[in-house]
Amino acid sequence: MPSSSASSPSFVADGSTTSEFAVPEGLALPPVVGGEPETTSDFVLPEGFQAPQSAGADAEGSAFSFPSTYLAGQAPTAFTPPAGFPAVRLTKEAPWQDRMRTMLRMPVAERPAPEPVQRTGENNPAVPRVLDLTLRIGELLLAGGEGAEDVEAAMFAVCRSYGLDRCEPTATFTLLSVSYQPSLVDDPVTASRTVRRRGTDYTRLAAVFALLADLSDPETTISLEEAYRRLAEIRRNRHPYPGWALTGASGLLAGAASVLVGGDLLVFVAAAIGAMLGDRLAWLCAGRGLPEFYQFTMAAMPPAAIGVALTVGGVNVNASAVVTGGLFALLPGRALVAGVQDGLTGFYITAAARLLEVMYFFVGIVIGVLVILYFGVKLGAPLNPDAALSATSRPVVQIIASMLLSLTFAVLLQQERSTVLWVTLNGGVAWVIYGAMVYPGHLSPVASTAVAAGLVGLFGQLLSRYRFASALPYTTAAIGPLLPGSATYFGLLAMAQNDVDKGLVSLAKAASLAMAIAIGVNLGAEISRLFVRVGSAGVRRAAKRTRGF
Repeated sequence: MPSSSASSPSFVADGSTTSEFAVPEGLALPPVVGGEPETTSDFVLPEGFQAPQSAGADAEGSAFSFPSTYLAGQAPTAFTPPAGFPAVRLTKEAPWQDRMRTMLRMPVAERPAPEPVQRTGENNPAVPRVLDLTLRIGELLLAGGEGAEDVEAAMFAVCRSYGLDRCEPTATFTLLSVSYQPSLVDDPVTASRTVRRRGTDYTRLAAVFALLADLSDPETTISLEEAYRRLAEIRRNRHPYPGWALTGASGLLAGAASVLVGGDLLVFVAAAIGAMLGDRLAWLCAGRGLPEFYQFTMAAMPPAAIGVALTVGGVNVNASAVVTGGLFALLPGRALVAGVQDGLTGFYITAAARLLEVMYFFVGIVIGVLVILYFGVKLGAPLNPDAALSATSRPVVQIIASMLLSLTFAVLLQQERSTVLWVTLNGGVAWVIYGAMVYPGHLSPVASTAVAAGLVGLFGQLLSRYRFASALPYTTAAIGPLLPGSATYFGLLAMAQNDVDKGLVSLAKAASLAMAIAIGVNLGAEISRLFVRVGSAGVRRAAKRTRGF
């Protein structure tokens, strides 16, 4: 057996290297010039190759600078897409919404050079604070009912006004986020905010748009602290109308809607009382913390109960008009228009969430009305689903009722008093167009509704461009007279009488009318952007879509 001293390696006292990568003994290497360490990188230049250096070039250049051998005369042909690069004109006279929306629809690399950053009163504001201000403004807009594209455009405007041009805002139904990356070699900074509470206050919405207009104006100096102060004032402002005024406006809205579909003075009073009782009942449910689904269910019961009670009591009254007037005060037209607008502009997740919310509200209304109608049928109430609601012999009364409906709707939306008159006139014009096409023209109600809603969107967009404000205060209340209240009521009544087929047909008609309203409003707004050059930013690039592949 060999001894341990023969099998174990011998160690040298001076600590020689035993690594497998060590130079074998007896192999001499050329000495390194200058005593520098040996270069082992695979990207080192071969020995003897001399790369040309430009005069005055730094030893270590930027990753974004041209190579040292670049010559403009010898540059290869640049790649141009087959469709070419669209010419984008971003004049200062254009509204900030158009300018920001145009740049937002471009990739970051194709966006035009940033405008000179306005003087903010402070040098280089902190990026997290700018992003926080951006998210807070976006939260107010999204909670107020603005479309996802308009919210992203507003957020991009805030970031760009403080010099953060390489930012990407994102808006969904309940989540806002914004990411800023100074350059390709810097780490991005991302912030997000959850929208948990929603409210309808168009006065606050107008104040936010005024702040955005000042921030986007290069001739206006607003520091970050000043923007925070104005935003805090906007959030602290009280609603312009007290609670009793909102309750009274709800009653007047239902009464005007009942007259619009053929009711008389008694129907007006009954519908108004039912709507005010439903409004107070909904406020009571909200104070107890019940979800909005149950609030809509409880608010739909009093108008239907009053209509059924009058019929059972033998009072000669048009109960269908009473119930229909109460439905006009509850139908979620604002959320429907916003959901369809998000879908048409490519924000499908937000559109699906908003339309799902509309469906829940509508189901709540259906349950509340169906319960009352079911008991009314069991009590022998002479409710006829085949009775048609019309008031063709009273065009003047209809126009006045439609304008009153739009005015009260504007009060419920907490609009500024300066915009109430405009939206009232817009609603009256919409009903004139609809009535002229349906009654004398004998055209389809769906097509007539779409045309009238398109004019509402067109006029609302023109008014918003003239005043550099949001289009919602000029369009939402104006579509009130076009809401499908009667079709909804007759569908529910037919289902309460076990005529499911007829009820589904009537509800499908109501859904068609609602989609016609939403698409018409959006189409009118797009037409104003395409063909009206006053205050326009030129041709707006559309979002790229897949074409079946």
